[in-house]
Amino acid sequence: MGKRQQPQLNPATPTDDEFSLKATFPKIGNISAGSFNLVEPMNYLYIRIVKAKNLYGGEDHPEYDPYIQVRIGNYRASTKHIEKNPNPEWNHVFAFSKDRVHSSMLEVFVMSKGDERDDIKGRVWLDATEVPIRVAPDSPLAPQWYNLESLNNGMCVNGELMLAVWVGTQADEAFTEAWHSDAAGVSGECIVNTRSKVYMSPKLWYLRLNVIQVRDLETKDKNRTTPEVFVRVIFRDLMRMTKISVSRNHNPVWNEDLMFVVAEPFESPLVLTLEDKVGNKEEVIGKCLIHVGSLERRLVDKPVDPRWYSLEGPTKQPVEGQNGENNINLLTSKIQLRASLDGGYHVLDETTQYSSDLRPTVRQLWKQGLGVLQLGILNATGLSLMKKNAQGRTDAYCVAKYGQKWVRTRTIIDSTSPQWNEQYTWEVYDPCTVITIGVFDNCHLQGTDDGKTQDSRIGKVRIRVSTLEAGRTYTYSYPLLSLQTNGLNKMGELQLAIRFSCTSMFNLLQIYSNPILPQMHYTHPLSSHQQVSLRHQATQLLASRLGRSEPPVRKEVVEYLLDYDSNLWCMRRTLANCHRIKLVFSSLENIIKWVGIICNWKMPWLTALVHVILVILVLFPQVLLPGICMNFFVCGIWNYKTRPRNPPHMDPKLSCISQTLQRDLEEEFDRVPTTCNNQEDLKFRYNRLRLGAGHVQTMLGDLAAQLERMQSLLNWRDPRATGLFVSFSLVAGFVLYLIPLRIMFILLVFYMLRHPKLKSKLPSSPSNFFRRLPTRVDSLL
Repeated sequence: MGKRQQPQLNPATPTDDEFSLKATFPKIGNISAGSFNLVEPMNYLYIRIVKAKNLYGGEDHPEYDPYIQVRIGNYRASTKHIEKNPNPEWNHVFAFSKDRVHSSMLEVFVMSKGDERDDIKGRVWLDATEVPIRVAPDSPLAPQWYNLESLNNGMCVNGELMLAVWVGTQADEAFTEAWHSDAAGVSGECIVNTRSKVYMSPKLWYLRLNVIQVRDLETKDKNRTTPEVFVRVIFRDLMRMTKISVSRNHNPVWNEDLMFVVAEPFESPLVLTLEDKVGNKEEVIGKCLIHVGSLERRLVDKPVDPRWYSLEGPTKQPVEGQNGENNINLLTSKIQLRASLDGGYHVLDETTQYSSDLRPTVRQLWKQGLGVLQLGILNATGLSLMKKNAQGRTDAYCVAKYGQKWVRTRTIIDSTSPQWNEQYTWEVYDPCTVITIGVFDNCHLQGTDDGKTQDSRIGKVRIRVSTLEAGRTYTYSYPLLSLQTNGLNKMGELQLAIRFSCTSMFNLLQIYSNPILPQMHYTHPLSSHQQVSLRHQATQLLASRLGRSEPPVRKEVVEYLLDYDSNLWCMRRTLANCHRIKLVFSSLENIIKWVGIICNWKMPWLTALVHVILVILVLFPQVLLPGICMNFFVCGIWNYKTRPRNPPHMDPKLSCISQTLQRDLEEEFDRVPTTCNNQEDLKFRYNRLRLGAGHVQTMLGDLAAQLERMQSLLNWRDPRATGLFVSFSLVAGFVLYLIPLRIMFILLVFYMLRHPKLKSKLPSSPSNFFRRLPTRVDSLL
């Protein structure tokens, strides 16, 4: 084997200009009063095809399968065909962008669906320049009947067509349901999953199941006196088990809590099986089915009353009764459960640092809204070509998530600079929340879903609401960054307009004193392991429910916006967190350096000034706390002029991209269990993980040793050291009683600020004494 090359740093080193936030100045117009004022107005030519009548009849006009085709310029769009109906109804809307249409002739054809080719049965011709402009989107335009004309001689033919044509903007109520020319290209196929939609997350509940005990246990082996019994709980594709009962008798007791995440409407039952472990096998004793919707809903931390449930036998054969009826094979054994739907919790479907909603499940515990968050998704520029075919193309769409509301823009076909100009609104209940906007490439344009094709990630943007000034409109271009195994790539830029409007400033300020999570999280807290497990359950449940919508929100989209795999370890995040801690302590380091300058008399005038200030504080201690408060006030006012004016964005430098090795990126994108087949890479990861864990182990050991030394001052582990400390405490008590505290404080400060010539380079006596105290490290193996 040849010599392996040394790992190189990631070549993608970010620059300030390439990955920075850029202010933009879009031509935002007031499309309609009070709404859609964060996006640029876009004019569309709307054609609503309602229905037709009397298309054929009699021997001269045979039956056919009619459908409508709209032609304007190079664009063609068609409705679905309806089989053998002379009076079909479509109620379909087409929207053509006025900027892309350069023709004044609008033709609407009634077509006949054929096996080889489609025939034209009639048409309606309209002048697009004379179409009325709909100024008020709230007042719908009434459709009217048009006679069909022959394509050859212009004579009227059999049948009439009801339609409406107008010019409107994206504020029109028909915008979301319309077929868009910019979302289907020139060919004009009516693709369903390219439309913009609004989705609502299902109501999520925590299902708490407390398995208490079983009475009158019936085992298959009547002579078995010490059964090893446990309970297996299955809900959907999840399975949880209790431990084997410690009381190995015919009345086993567990008293264990099992938790699941369920969503309304409740579709799957809760299946409990009582099993006995016999050797290497597990024998089913009985089972019980519980309908989730019948469980009691709990709003406070008071537990619900336990109930006894009957167990059915494991046999699937019905038992015939005396009257010939089929009875359920019930056992005399009963299981006691305490099952409830805990609505006082907030079901965590996101990581806590990126939460967009902190409300409990039940609406009765919700508080009043604080304001409105408006988001305008304007456009994107410089998107990378995601489909690596012969020509290359990108079919981009955006998905935004805040609270229980998900929104999806329409898909712009084959464009690296798509123009969406869509606006959405959310109600804000807590300002300390984050809205997430992701950009994806649509890989399901033809409606095919083989389970392997996934929508590609282009990038995402996070904006914390609390960092936005109330009433101000932010218009910025956010860089779309994608971290891949080959390094950091800039996929383009996304231009957004966002505004947070506050209804009551008093209520907004009051929320800062309230707990972040609902009361149940503090009175009956969940463990960290439960939080991670339940969050993964909630993510999978949301992906399943939203994937059943039309058009669906794909599983990979839901997991990307909710940061499904954020709990996995990687070297880059570890370095980034260490860098964050270093930045926070940088100000403390400056204070320590400043104190060192004063103590070492590097600036004698400053040291003398500190002596004077300390004497004043000692002689007049009542000015100490007011002076500290005034210092904070002056610092806050001084920093106001340098306050950040831009919303935060993803910073590659803070993420330590340039310091990441190629191996680190490969490990970060590896799955669990690993898919790496290179034994050398696996060995490198394992050895590095052991080295990193060794550093953490040493740090924890040092911290434990310092705490144990403090404990050893009074526990007489070292009788001489404890005797010295107790004697010193006695003498110090008398000295502090005889000498005023002010004098002792000023003498201590003067001693610390003594000139360097009077200081020794050796450690001080208290430091030497503390380091000599015993620890429990001697007891470790």
